[in-house]
Amino acid sequence: MQQASFTLSDIRFSAMNFLALREHSAKELKEKLGRKFSSVELIDEAIAGLIEHNLQSDERFCQAFVSMRQRQGKGSVVIKIELREKGVSPELIAQFLDDTDDVWFELARDVWSRKFRGATPADARERAKQMRFLHSRGFASRHIQAVFVASPGEKGDF
Repeated sequence: MQQASFTLSDIRFSAMNFLALREHSAKELKEKLGRKFSSVELIDEAIAGLIEHNLQSDERFCQAFVSMRQRQGKGSVVIKIELREKGVSPELIAQFLDDTDDVWFELARDVWSRKFRGATPADARERAKQMRFLHSRGFASRHIQAVFVASPGEKGDF
């Protein structure tokens, strides 16, 4: 922690530097600033000011975070957990993370296809291995099951 005196503008400047690099949730920002500055009251005041001026937005953070994790091939289950840990409200999570959306089924199939090169599992053991992989990436059971069921218009995969 910084021992020298600091002002609200010092904290705000530091917060702006964090936000210039990427979106942060309010909780993340508070934690990072708390490691640098000792005044919880000034940190709260600085964050409230940033929110008021729309410089920090949990909504923007949530949207950017979901998009980033999808590009990384992560499923909705793990993304929900991470968003909760970052202090995002359940309402915002529900707004930006509809796990009934077809995008999750497509993403699970794409991740599976890249990892296993579309190779049909030869037996139950190989199928279980592939399913465990998708589970470890954070996909819901229904998304994983859909990967192993032929889509309409396709030849039966499995």
